[in-house]
Amino acid sequence: MKEDISDNPGVIAFPPALYAGTLLIGLVLSFVFPIDFLSRSVALVLGVLAIICAGLIGTSAFRTMNRAQTEVNPSRPTTAIVSDGVFRLSRNPIYLSLTLLYIGIALLLGALWALLLLLPLLVIVQIGVVQREESYLERKFGDEYLRYKARVRRWV
Repeated sequence: MKEDISDNPGVIAFPPALYAGTLLIGLVLSFVFPIDFLSRSVALVLGVLAIICAGLIGTSAFRTMNRAQTEVNPSRPTTAIVSDGVFRLSRNPIYLSLTLLYIGIALLLGALWALLLLLPLLVIVQIGVVQREESYLERKFGDEYLRYKARVRRWV
């Protein structure tokens, strides 16, 4: 009897939606219960730097995956292990870029609540997305992925 396993990692939700939903909750909480925590100029500089880094990392990751002709969307099958470009430095540069984008927006909008919600979000992403993707890639690519995993850190 054939085992019924779909060819995708079965993540709990589309990762950008997890980040956007959590950010939205944090922004609403910050609007309802505002807390000043950084000077406007510091928040502006740090926020802009985080967003620029997010853009550079994310753009590079998408281009690298497109060159390798593999899927970016985790609900579709992965066709190759991507280990060049930013994937030499991080196994999850897209999630790293989403995290930096989230931080940048929260800083620019002075949303301390959003920053406080980042830690639970990262736990959810780690357990519900990253660990599932890693298990899927180990099943699908075996030793090739294990060698890559041994060489490259998960986040940075």
